[in-house]
Amino acid sequence: MDTVQQKGHPKGLYLLFFTEMWERFSYYGMRAILILYLTKKLIEGGLGMSEQSATLLYGYFTGLVYFTPLIGGWLADKYLGKRLAITIGGITMMIGQFVLFGMNNNTGLYIGLALLIIGNGFFKPNISTLVGGLYPDGDDRRDSAFSIFYMGINLGALIAPFIIGYFTDNLFATTNSDGSIAYGYRYGFLAAGIGMLIGQLVFNGLAKKYLGDLGLKPVGGTEDAKDAPVTSVNPITGKTLTKPEETQRISVIFILFLFAVFFWAGFEQAGSSLSLYTDKFIDRNVFGFEIPTSWFQSVNPIFIVTLAPLFAMFWSSKLGKKLSTPVKMGVGMIILGIGFWFMLGAVAERNANGDIADIANKAGIMWLIMTYLFHTIGELCLSPVGLSVVTKLSPPKLASILMAVWMLSSSIANFIGGFLASVVETLGAGQVFTYISGFVIVCGLLLVVLSKPITKMMHGVK
Repeated sequence: MDTVQQKGHPKGLYLLFFTEMWERFSYYGMRAILILYLTKKLIEGGLGMSEQSATLLYGYFTGLVYFTPLIGGWLADKYLGKRLAITIGGITMMIGQFVLFGMNNNTGLYIGLALLIIGNGFFKPNISTLVGGLYPDGDDRRDSAFSIFYMGINLGALIAPFIIGYFTDNLFATTNSDGSIAYGYRYGFLAAGIGMLIGQLVFNGLAKKYLGDLGLKPVGGTEDAKDAPVTSVNPITGKTLTKPEETQRISVIFILFLFAVFFWAGFEQAGSSLSLYTDKFIDRNVFGFEIPTSWFQSVNPIFIVTLAPLFAMFWSSKLGKKLSTPVKMGVGMIILGIGFWFMLGAVAERNANGDIADIANKAGIMWLIMTYLFHTIGELCLSPVGLSVVTKLSPPKLASILMAVWMLSSSIANFIGGFLASVVETLGAGQVFTYISGFVIVCGLLLVVLSKPITKMMHGVK
């Protein structure tokens, strides 16, 4: 790490990859069954909520999950250090999953979700910031590293719905006397908690060996931090940034944050309105086997794991290096919007087949698969690139807090997304998907148009 041009990646990247993989196994495994757990009847192993209440609660939960990193990032920067914050967060989330397993009622639900929200606040911003800390300013490997790290995120998200869906719908499912199925959702939460435990054991066992002193001490407010760099350097000119230049860099984070809100509001429909639509209106029978609804949460991660290495190579290529971050993110938004066109195809197919209120009237599974494919391509253009650029633009002493601000975009987006999912019943899926598609495409085009002035404000960061 003494020179900017190095081949390969430090081993610490793969430790962080593995730790994040198990945390995402825990989170996405739980998320895959949460909306179903909330809406299924008590006799079916659920809590019997209405769909409107459940989607709003889902939106509040996922929104708060991405709000608390603002607090966790500040505590890590000021007092705890990133490594301790990651451990506190991981243990808290593990306990939250075990509460959901042990208490199958509304009390257990709210306690478990609260612990998951708090724990994620400590964990999420700090592990992403550690990835950026493995590379010096101006290192071209950083975008590639975040694409690799992002693959770890989605490897966990890929595995989880299959394992947890099998637990809930097969291994621990029972048949009631009236012939209905009682799903084993509590065992899904148990598996998610065990995944979190594995990740923490690996991280704490190997961090000293592969991360050295990185992230051990807080970078602000302690005697040890007095010699930490206060300002950043322009990687092109090699000059230290002035205060106004650094302020402009920070303002770019907030500009990109605003656009990211609208991207995630559309993208996060996967766990709410798209999941409910899949459960009721998509033909899930393949060769006589009915695919559990929760398994479809693995489609996006499958595409991520398949495509992320290609994107990592592309961002490191001559053409990839020419594309600025705002252009990459704008294109990602446009592709997300196009993805919703396939759901409009599913709605059109059901309209052509007859009564759209009839749950026996199903749309083809490929509409859903193509939606997830385009959403994944859009995500790979925006999310890992966004994580990377925040670490490049942030002053060293504000790295974790600004990473938390970036994640706040997902918080606001999930609140909006929960509301959008709740009005699907009123407005209809076709109308809601049309509005989302049109809006994010316009936002993406606007970001591409504004890319040159935004890049100028980034002072050497592309």
